Amino acid sequence: MKLIRTIFITLASLGLQMFADAGTQVNATTGMVNAYTGDHTASSAMSAELKTFYDTELLENARVEMFYAQFGKKQKLPANRGKGVEWRKWNTFARATKLQEGVIPTGQPFGSTVKTAAIDQYGTYASITDQLELHAYDDVILGATVEMGASAAETQEVLIRDALLVGTNVMYCPNINLADGTVSGAVPTSPAEMECTATVMSVLSPDVVAKAVTIMKKNRVPKINGKYYAVIHPSVAYDLRKSKEWIEAHKYSATSEIFNGEIGELHGCRFIENVFAPILGDTYKNKAGGVTYATYFFGMDAFGIIDPEGGALQMIVKSKEQAGGPLNQFSTIGYKFETNGATILYPERVLRVMSCSSFSGTDEAN
Repeated sequence: MKLIRTIFITLASLGLQMFADAGTQVNATTGMVNAYTGDHTASSAMSAELKTFYDTELLENARVEMFYAQFGKKQKLPANRGKGVEWRKWNTFARATKLQEGVIPTGQPFGSTVKTAAIDQYGTYASITDQLELHAYDDVILGATVEMGASAAETQEVLIRDALLVGTNVMYCPNINLADGTVSGAVPTSPAEMECTATVMSVLSPDVVAKAVTIMKKNRVPKINGKYYAVIHPSVAYDLRKSKEWIEAHKYSATSEIFNGEIGELHGCRFIENVFAPILGDTYKNKAGGVTYATYFFGMDAFGIIDPEGGALQMIVKSKEQAGGPLNQFSTIGYKFETNGATILYPERVLRVMSCSSFSGTDEAN
């Protein structure tokens, strides 16, 4: 799957030559500058009100499709402070021992563990011809803004998803006889041992969910608003929702907050459905050669996301006078942002549960 949708909106019949001799119109702090002569001219820009409108549209459309990011611990990065940040967590102490009268006990060391990460910049844009702009300017810009929001969300989701895939806290679903629900053979220890046939499948079952929650409880993973959360692919959710133990989200939504994409609860874990959840091929293929799936179970502050001052998601629209070359033939619309993707802060708070699905034979790796 492509991480970024590059959208070029144009009229094929115009035969437009893009970016021809664009050096005659270069953006500068004082307007426009001719790269060959140094002459400055005033530039026409989008009104502040219209820019605010499109900024809002981009952010709202991006947030609708962002699921992993809502669970990350945000770390501010002030301007002019470099590109990296540190997260610090205090080391824990062992339990106290019995004291001997008059004997000074051995003290415990106290310190902290440091996690570091740095930001990179991402972005894309589309070009809109002057002819298309003339006939349907607002509709085109608004339509492109919606699609840019989807592109921004997809980019950020995949960056976080892939960063979490390196975690070593992994659990494999057992191979289940689909006819009676009994376990078939030993529990897989690698994707190549995961069955995916019409009769036996390594499936995410209610029992597996209960075990995952139990593991997190035993690791003393703190909950989020009293629950654990899992981000699940629709193909995996399809199998899980067949369970009689499944509680639909609408049955508890009246009394508690629902996160973006939340679909239901099972064994004290609430599930977030996300089409960008990992579908894995190559070295992650199952025994039948199909894809496998990773469902991430989270506790509080499991991973960190850098929030850079001045580097958040930004909408950028340039008029044809600013970006359209010598003949003002096109405008541009795009976005950029800075991020570290995600940095795992507490490995035990991110449990990756590997499974197959009824769609393993038809879904493509993403």
